[in-house]
Amino acid sequence: MQAQNIINKIWDKHLVSRQKNFPDVLYIDRILLHEVTSAQAFTEIHERGLSIRNKQNILATIDHSIPTDKNRININDPIARTQVNTLRDNCKNHNITIYDIDSNHQGIVHVIGPELGFTLPGTTIVCGDSHTSTHGAFGALAFGVGTSEILHAMASSCILQEKPKTFKVEFVGTPSKYFTAKDAVLKLIATIGIGGAKGCVIEYVGDYIKSLSMESRMTICNMSIECGARAGLIAPDTTTLNYLQNREYTPKGADFEKLIKQCRELVSDKDAYYDTEIIIDISNATPMITWGINPEHAIALDELTPDVENAQDRLTLEKAYAYTKLQPKQSLKGVPIDFAFIGSCTNGRIEDMRVVADILKNRHIASNVTMYIVPGSEQVLKEACEEGLDKIFAAAGADFRMPGCSMCLGMNPDKVPPGKRCISSTNRNFIGRQGPNSITHLASPATVAASAVLGYIASVQNIDSYGATK
Repeated sequence: MQAQNIINKIWDKHLVSRQKNFPDVLYIDRILLHEVTSAQAFTEIHERGLSIRNKQNILATIDHSIPTDKNRININDPIARTQVNTLRDNCKNHNITIYDIDSNHQGIVHVIGPELGFTLPGTTIVCGDSHTSTHGAFGALAFGVGTSEILHAMASSCILQEKPKTFKVEFVGTPSKYFTAKDAVLKLIATIGIGGAKGCVIEYVGDYIKSLSMESRMTICNMSIECGARAGLIAPDTTTLNYLQNREYTPKGADFEKLIKQCRELVSDKDAYYDTEIIIDISNATPMITWGINPEHAIALDELTPDVENAQDRLTLEKAYAYTKLQPKQSLKGVPIDFAFIGSCTNGRIEDMRVVADILKNRHIASNVTMYIVPGSEQVLKEACEEGLDKIFAAAGADFRMPGCSMCLGMNPDKVPPGKRCISSTNRNFIGRQGPNSITHLASPATVAASAVLGYIASVQNIDSYGATK
């Protein structure tokens, strides 16, 4: 039998039919829904008189449009209110599980799926959201799809999909102690570009990947699409199984033992073929930050912004400098910030909250900075409060809010004002992403927290362990 990589193994196992010159018919195990991209699919279901298959494999929550202030039950924006109420009505009418506010599990769809054990190794998962690739951290083939594909999946448990190419990314070397998973994926994107993995599913491999927690693995897989990939995944291992054990949707007893056995086989074969392979050397690597208007515009904090002379994408670079009010060959260290944001499906988990709390403890954010810390789910909120992290955030002057997508994408009241500069733990620094004419710098939660304390872009290295600044 020909050696196969894990991507093709999962694909072939879920292949329903293949016909020349047509997309494959792919079976879908899990569907995740939120309020923004599901309404049209439900409308089509109703108007065409279709039934929904395998409702037990569908899970919904409210995340994009929900306010994150304490009075979030009142949604002032009429469009957002309609989106939220429509999802509630659709789930009620079709008997689909929804984790609404105060359910103990409402939150960002890509945070609650894993924490509930709904995300399982070897499964196929779709959602009407580009960062569905997050779930690939569990050895799942998970990708964002359009509303029409959500309709197909709900009505038939299948979608039409072109088989993707495969891309192997191996991280080698030992980075500096301040280097995180967020920095690793930013380094990858800066290396291959925003189209470097177009049409591919990435498998992340290497000792560095194996050493990461599940939450860090989710961060890397989350941003796979920022280099053009359809999805990203990591083969499941003991770390994966330890995370999943005893969660609500995780198989129990003999079924969990069966899952363990399946995971042992869910690996790429030795000498398996990939369409593309790359090695990313992170030896002594330091924290990364974006300077421009897409995630490819990323540099190490101790580097200078690129020159535009002789650059192949000179027009894009000039546009980026004009928008961000920066200059070529400039250090980002010391650039003043107005906002700092911790949250999103990239870095809104309890591990991220703990990192931030460790930096903010016995410190206060700078007077010129407004800091939002938004947990990715009600479960993360609960854990943070049980550990006293909320008190640390409050003492530091940060606004610890309710769960949701929040300031990641400017679809709710949490926005960066025009012309203001935000350092953010999110996944996209597009023009106007966090609010019209706002300026975004992507970084790890640790870098965001350190910068919030100092009032300007800085590394954790700039803060010593006793609360004083160097």
